[in-house]
Amino acid sequence: MAFAVGTGLNAAFVAAQVFYGLLAHSVALLADAVHNFGDVLGLLLAWGAVVLAKSRPTQTRTYGLGRTTILASLVNAVVLLIGCGAIALEAVQRFNDPAPVGGQTVMWVAAAGIVINGLTALMFLSGRKDDLNIRGAFLHMAADAGVSAGVVVAGLLITLTGWHWLDPTTSLAIAAVIVVGTWGLLRDSVNLALDAVPAGIVLPEVERTLRTLPGVVDVHDLHVWGLSTTAAALTAHLVHESNDPDELIRQAGAELRAHHKIGHVTLQVETRQLAETCDLRPDHVI
Repeated sequence: MAFAVGTGLNAAFVAAQVFYGLLAHSVALLADAVHNFGDVLGLLLAWGAVVLAKSRPTQTRTYGLGRTTILASLVNAVVLLIGCGAIALEAVQRFNDPAPVGGQTVMWVAAAGIVINGLTALMFLSGRKDDLNIRGAFLHMAADAGVSAGVVVAGLLITLTGWHWLDPTTSLAIAAVIVVGTWGLLRDSVNLALDAVPAGIVLPEVERTLRTLPGVVDVHDLHVWGLSTTAAALTAHLVHESNDPDELIRQAGAELRAHHKIGHVTLQVETRQLAETCDLRPDHVI
């Protein structure tokens, strides 16, 4: 529901920004429209990824389509950074060829943006901590509200002073805000796409949890990666001296889920004798 409402509101707002930006000759307003259009695409991507992530595994996609949420976050970040380049280029050209700007029109349209983007950001507020995909949507909407506030200030100053150079200056500031707000999202998305350990999971602590399980004497071939922006998977070999490996696996899964939010756990349990011949032990790997 949040995606549908947010997408509809922002699509209508982009159309209004383009119309009034052309009417007022405001590159700042058009720059903000480009930014918001990127966010509409981002919301659609995030929404589609959430739907696809619910699909069940198949014989050819054994993990399902959960990683589409990672791809959506990555594409979202890249689109916004490309938009930054377009905004900055247009702003620099406007410095060389200034045009009169309708300050009051800019102000009123941007003020509407504060309301629309602020309301949309609030709809994603609760889910932003545990889902990179939702965090991307929240950050963009919250940044848009702040950017719109800056455009309002620029429109007011242009109306009061007639300083039309404030319009491209504001555009450059908008581009800088987008880059700063998007960089962390891009970094985390790339890391997940490359099967890095998801943010919030500390591998030495995960290994410590496994090593403290009853009967475990060694842990090797430990891997943790993201199945989606909300789910993590783990594989590991446990060397044990326990007489009940089934209980060991059950307890390991419970501990990893409770303390590290890792829900998809695959463990190979080995005796000391079997571990000596395991090709994946560090001293056996070339």
